[in-house]
Amino acid sequence: MSSQFGFIDIILLAMFAGFIILRLRNILGRKTGHQGKPMSRYFPRGMETLQDIENNEAIKSGNVDEEAKKQFLKGADIAYEQIITAFAKGDKKSLKSLLGKKMYDDFSEVIDERKKKDHNYETTFIGVKSSKVLEFKKIENIYKVTVNFVSEIITCVKDKNNKVIEGNPDVIKTVNDVWKFSKNMWSQDPTWYLVETSNK
Repeated sequence: MSSQFGFIDIILLAMFAGFIILRLRNILGRKTGHQGKPMSRYFPRGMETLQDIENNEAIKSGNVDEEAKKQFLKGADIAYEQIITAFAKGDKKSLKSLLGKKMYDDFSEVIDERKKKDHNYETTFIGVKSSKVLEFKKIENIYKVTVNFVSEIITCVKDKNNKVIEGNPDVIKTVNDVWKFSKNMWSQDPTWYLVETSNK
């Protein structure tokens, strides 16, 4: 009788162990809300896809291949236009989501100064003629990419009486900008922020 119970006990234990293993496999194999999300391929939020540079070994080593540059520039061109347009409109909300803190403070200061003087900044963005990655740097966990943009823009500043005080509303101007974008490789935020600007 005892040997029969021992055999049944073994079968029950084996069934129970199998049940536990299956449960563990289901739990461990399932993604939870607490897991880190994979890095997004967007630049900035909701824009054209770009190479997932956090996982690109060529970029990690500093040897950025041409395909990675092309993919990155697709998003950079869009960001460039969006920032210029938002700045012209005085749209601080849009700028805040695309600029580094210091850059945002600088842009905000100029926008506030324009409002104080009752100046109206009019810009028509014609398009990007060319864009080129000049430099890629990885400093600890920070990626920095420097891009040269050549674009065509119509821009002017008008006073409160609608008189042009700067620029020309009838002339297309070629602008040569060098912008630096930055991203923390460990951040879950997919956005590349503009951190520095200069004219070439």
